[in-house]
Amino acid sequence: EVQLVESGGGLVQAGGSLRLSCAASGFTFDDYAIGWFRQAPGKEREGVSCISGGDGITYYTDSVKGRFTISSDNAKNTVYLQMNSLNPEDTAVYYCAADRSSCFVRDFRWWGQGTQVPVSS
Repeated sequence: EVQLVESGGGLVQAGGSLRLSCAASGFTFDDYAIGWFRQAPGKEREGVSCISGGDGITYYTDSVKGRFTISSDNAKNTVYLQMNSLNPEDTAVYYCAADRSSCFVRDFRWWGQGTQVPVSS
């Protein structure tokens, strides 16, 4: 059974940093694309970042480029999202998701339960 468990969320002040973790189980980690998504109150879910399985190519949405870094530890089956210079617009529930195809699949197949990241001004 595929499982994804996010952790590391919590209240942070503007300008601060957090590192989110996505612990995965039930599949061969490096064969899958792992993405981070977020949903702010009253807004649609958006893709934040993704790391491709195998080649490890990373992708970021424009609003987080230069501030967020996605990385993976295949030995631990864990993907991280290092978030620096956070601002209140980053406030959202953050989800990780996995899919066997690619970072550009329309709908990722497996999802975690989400972790909240409130950023205070």
